[in-house]
Amino acid sequence: KAPFEDLGFAKLDHNRELRRGFCEVVYCPGKTCQQVVEIFRAFAAAGARAMGTRCSAEQFQALLKGGVDAEYDECSTIVALRDNGAVELKGNVAVCSGGTADMPVAEEAARTAEFLGARVHRYYDVGVAGIHRLFSKIDEIRKANAVVAVAGMEGALAGVVAGLVEVPVVAVPTSTGYGAAFKGVAPLLTMLNSCAEGVSVVNIDN
Repeated sequence: KAPFEDLGFAKLDHNRELRRGFCEVVYCPGKTCQQVVEIFRAFAAAGARAMGTRCSAEQFQALLKGGVDAEYDECSTIVALRDNGAVELKGNVAVCSGGTADMPVAEEAARTAEFLGARVHRYYDVGVAGIHRLFSKIDEIRKANAVVAVAGMEGALAGVVAGLVEVPVVAVPTSTGYGAAFKGVAPLLTMLNSCAEGVSVVNIDN
């Protein structure tokens, strides 16, 4: 099969799963409803798994009207082609959020991991402002193979978690917070400067 399928406005990378182990993910903002429909139709016709991020409710409704058999989650705004095949779940990912306001980003991480075949356990609103909430779940979190720590404000959750577990921690800064949080820059810098080892930091809200 050709390395990509040219739709004119988009070039779909059908070989990405062979190269990277996971399929192409469609970033939906900036695309028209019709473009999103055509992209997902093409993936479905190729028998490929496909997922879209930051999909609006309007774009999802267009997918349904366009005959695309997809699932949508309002919190994470993830849309995915329905996959009726049995997926063997592997591993154990703990997704932790500092506060309830961080849930959309945390759910995006959790649902992405589930889409890719991981078992996911969620531990939300366990931020350092009430650290006993984290301590009440730490024994469960320590059973994970990897932890995703999602936090805004000052972003201290990732460093604290990394100091309590022996597995890799993916730190996700969010844009949650007041003025001096600088829309996620403050937690990003906190996470980058963590003195706990084993922390990898990703982009704001990503």
